[in-house]
Amino acid sequence: MYIIIAVIAFGILIGIHEFGHFITAKACDVQVNEFAIGMGPAILKKQKGETLYSLRVLPIGGYCALEGEEGESENPRAFISKSPVRKIIILLAGSFMNFLMGLVLILIIFMGATQFVGSTVTGFLDGFELEGEQGLMVGDTIYSIDGERVYYSNDFTTLMYRTGDSVDMVVLRDGEKVELNNLPLRQKEYDIDGEKVMKYGLTFNLIEANFGSKLNYSLYTAYNFARSVRLSLSDLISGNVGMDALTGPVGIVNTANEIAQSADSISMGLKNLCYVFALVAICVAVTNLLPIPALDGGRIVCLLITLVIEKISGKKLDPKYEGWLNTVCFMLLIFLMIYVMFNDIMRLVNG
Repeated sequence: MYIIIAVIAFGILIGIHEFGHFITAKACDVQVNEFAIGMGPAILKKQKGETLYSLRVLPIGGYCALEGEEGESENPRAFISKSPVRKIIILLAGSFMNFLMGLVLILIIFMGATQFVGSTVTGFLDGFELEGEQGLMVGDTIYSIDGERVYYSNDFTTLMYRTGDSVDMVVLRDGEKVELNNLPLRQKEYDIDGEKVMKYGLTFNLIEANFGSKLNYSLYTAYNFARSVRLSLSDLISGNVGMDALTGPVGIVNTANEIAQSADSISMGLKNLCYVFALVAICVAVTNLLPIPALDGGRIVCLLITLVIEKISGKKLDPKYEGWLNTVCFMLLIFLMIYVMFNDIMRLVNG
């Protein structure tokens, strides 16, 4: 059941993104030639007016094909003929819709919350060894970890997971920032109610979950999901993780299914699914705005560069060159998607 729901949710995620392009293109009087969910050969297709609507076999993306978006067109409703502002609005709309979808899911998830855990230290577990002025004190608010801002205890746990044997931490103490460099704070075994558990040894303040705090927590959760894209790219570029760590639709659906099945009830399983797809929706929104040709962010950058060059030179650039660049990069992106999907399938096969 969860696999079916996850597949449907992934299709909705893609559909929402392409619908953003579709609806803004229509609003900006741009002709939409095709609205497709998935890639590859069409399973279902229907022509309605000027637009072909299709469902395609590979669940690794989708597209909204606009007249004249890859080169010249004599059609007055072509994308290429529209103003730069309208082009940018159309290109931004897909990511905006994904981000909005993610934020709405987060709000739904936390609407029933009764309290949140903050980042102000309220106590220490027995055996904690770093209490004091040179370490942590009751009342300290964790401000940043290795330069990354902390807002709630979830941020503390996530960022601490990325650290090594020591951490550079900044805390707010009596209204002032105090730097705690090379703090040897690591998880260790603590005895809690007779049970041995791995903890950092800190307890944090509780925040009442009224409407304002729910909205605030949801916004910061969305921000943290977006920040995870930058941190993941940093790990990929630095070599901390390899290409094999990348996952695509098949891996996401499998992970969502495993997380949902680990829940104690169906309602909790559905809540976990919502959380996963809120994360995926926001990550897709941010990733799609990266300045890489073939992605919307890359196309926006190319558009702005073209405007600057044309302004300086006084000559209009031939749009076919941008079209060629986007086509080549799009093909490379498809190969990457296929590579990632193959890795996801092999992980499933190998158990």
